[in-house]
Amino acid sequence: MKQMSPLEELRHSAAHVLATAVLRLFPEAKLDIGPPTETGFYYDFDLEHRFTREDLDRLEAEMAKVVKENQPFIRKEVSREEARELFARLGQDYKLGRLDDIPEGEPVSLYQNGDFVDLCAGTHVRYTSKIKAFKLLSIAGAYHRGDENNVQLQRIYGTAFPSKDELAEYLERLEQARQRDHRKLGRELKLFHIDDDVGQGLILWTPAGSVVRSELQNFIAAELRRQGYHQVFTPHIGRLKLYRTSGHFPYYSDSQYPPLIERESLEELAHEGCSCAELANRLKEGEIDGYLLKPMNCPHHIKIFASQPRSYRELPVRLAEFGTVYRWEQSGELNGMTRVRGFTQDDAHLFCTEDQVPAELMGCLSLVRIVLTTLGMQDYRVRIGLRDPDSAKYTGDPANWDKAERACREAAAQLGVPYTEEAGEAAFYGPKIDFVVKDVIGREWQLGTVQVDYNLPIRFDLEYIGPDNQPHRPVMIHRAPFGSMERFCGLLIEHFGGDFPTWLAPEQVRILPISDKVLPYAEELAAALQAAGVRHAIDRHADKLGAKIRRAELEKAAYALVCGGKEAEARSVSVRSRFRGDEGVQPFDVFLARIKSEIAERTLLMREGPGETRGDN
Repeated sequence: MKQMSPLEELRHSAAHVLATAVLRLFPEAKLDIGPPTETGFYYDFDLEHRFTREDLDRLEAEMAKVVKENQPFIRKEVSREEARELFARLGQDYKLGRLDDIPEGEPVSLYQNGDFVDLCAGTHVRYTSKIKAFKLLSIAGAYHRGDENNVQLQRIYGTAFPSKDELAEYLERLEQARQRDHRKLGRELKLFHIDDDVGQGLILWTPAGSVVRSELQNFIAAELRRQGYHQVFTPHIGRLKLYRTSGHFPYYSDSQYPPLIERESLEELAHEGCSCAELANRLKEGEIDGYLLKPMNCPHHIKIFASQPRSYRELPVRLAEFGTVYRWEQSGELNGMTRVRGFTQDDAHLFCTEDQVPAELMGCLSLVRIVLTTLGMQDYRVRIGLRDPDSAKYTGDPANWDKAERACREAAAQLGVPYTEEAGEAAFYGPKIDFVVKDVIGREWQLGTVQVDYNLPIRFDLEYIGPDNQPHRPVMIHRAPFGSMERFCGLLIEHFGGDFPTWLAPEQVRILPISDKVLPYAEELAAALQAAGVRHAIDRHADKLGAKIRRAELEKAAYALVCGGKEAEARSVSVRSRFRGDEGVQPFDVFLARIKSEIAERTLLMREGPGETRGDN
C-alpha cells in the first residue's frame, strides 16, 4: 500500500465523501474511480441524469453532512471472491472491472465510511470531519479508462485543503486563471481563431495576434544573428525514409498524421486490391514509401548539414528555423493555443565537436535566460530529463548517453539555478534541459528546452574532417527557447492577462479626439506615430470621451492619447497608460521620444493585479 502525503490523503478522502453524497442523492449511479490529483480530486460516474451546476451545490451540501457525521474511514482486506460478491450485489459493474486489474496474489482492500464502501488501496484521513475545506469545481466528460471507444462517464472535479484560508486562496487563483484564460482573451482581443472548416488544433493568426508573434520572432532572430546562427527554411513534408532513419517513424506514428502516398503508387495499390490494414502494415515495414507531414525539424536540418563536406574549422554550425511541424493529438486533448496539431517551433540545431559541447550548451541556456528575463519570467526552475535504463524507448550507446547526461548536469550547475533530475523524461535520442516557469498566478509551464544528442549524428552518418585529416562524428544540440510559438503566445496572453508590454502590444497607441473639430490634429499625431513605427489607431466614433477611454481600456491599447482644442493648440496630449494610469498632459514630442525608447529597449511593464504595476528595463 502506497502511503500518500497528508494533502493527498485529504483529497482522496474528499473524493470518497463525494461518492457517498452522489449515492445518497442518485442511488442508481455507477461508480468508477476517484483519485487525488495535483490540484484536488475527481470521481467518475455513469448516470443517465446529466449533472448540473445546481447538482454540484446540492452535492456540496450533502458532503457537508457526511463531514459533520464524523464517519471513520475503515480499511478491510477481503478475498477476491468476497469483493466480487459485494460489488455484484451493489450493481457496481465498474468496480468489478477494477477488481480484475488487481494482480493475483496482491491483497484486495476496501474502505468504508458510513454506508459507503469502495474498492480502494488507500490511504485516507481517520475521520470525515478532518475534511474542513472543500469545493466542487466542474463537470466534464471522461471516457472509461481513457479510451474513446468506451462509454463516456461524467467526471466531477473538486479540491480540498487543510484550511478555509488555503481553499479561498486557491479559488482566487482559479478565478484569476479564468479571467486570464487565453481562449477567452484571444476571442475578446481578436488574437487568434480556430475554425472547424480549417480543422481543430490548427491556429489562424489574426492581424493582432500576428503582431505578437512577429515581434517575438524578430526579437529572437536578432539574438540569433548576434550569436552566429544561420537562418534556414525547410519544407512541411519529408519522405518516410527520412523519418525511418531518424527513428520518428514508425515508433511515434500514433502522434503523427497518416503518411501521404504518391498518386501513382496509390493507383497501383488500389489495382492490387490492397486493404487499409495491409497498406498500414506495408508502410510500417518499409515496403511502400510515402511522405509525412513534418513532425520534427531536426532531420531536415541534418540533411542541410550533410549536404556538403564539413571541416572542424567551420564548427560549430548553428542552423535556425521557425519551422512548422504537425502532431496528431486526440480531439479531447486539444486546448486553444497550448495544445494544437500544427505549431511553429523557434527551432535550432547546432553541430559541434565534443570539446565544443560545454560552451555551446551554455550559449543555448543563456539564450533561454535572455528570453525569459526580457518577458519578466524570472521565477523558474531547471529540470534535467534523463533516460530510464529500464526502458526500451531510448536509442544509442550507453557511454554516449553518460557523456550527454554529464554535460547537461555540468551546464545546469554552471547556470547557477536549482535543478532536479527526472529519469524517463529524456527524448529518445538524448537527455534534455527544460525550463519550468512559474507565471504571475503561480502556475508552472514547461517552456524552453535544450537537448544534447550523440545518436542522430550516428543514425545519419554525419562527419566532419578533423585536424588529423580524419573523419569525426559531430555532436548535435537541439534547442527551442520558446518551444512553440502557439503555446508560448498562449502562455504570454495568460501571463500578461492580455496587457502586453508596449513593444509586444498589437495596438501601442489609441488616439482619442474629443470631437471632430480636432480630427486634423489627431491625423497629425497618427502620421508622426506612423513615421516612428508605432502601431496606432484613431477612435473616430461619435461617442463621449468616457466611452472612448473605456473602449481603449477594454481593447488593451498600451496608451491612450486624449486630444482636444487646448492640446492641439499646445501640440500636446493627455496621456493615459495601461500600466501607470492617468499621466496628465505632456508635449507630444516628449511622449513620442519616450514610447520609442520603451519599444526599442523592450521595457517591461506589467499589470500584476488591481492597482499594481511592475516596470523593469
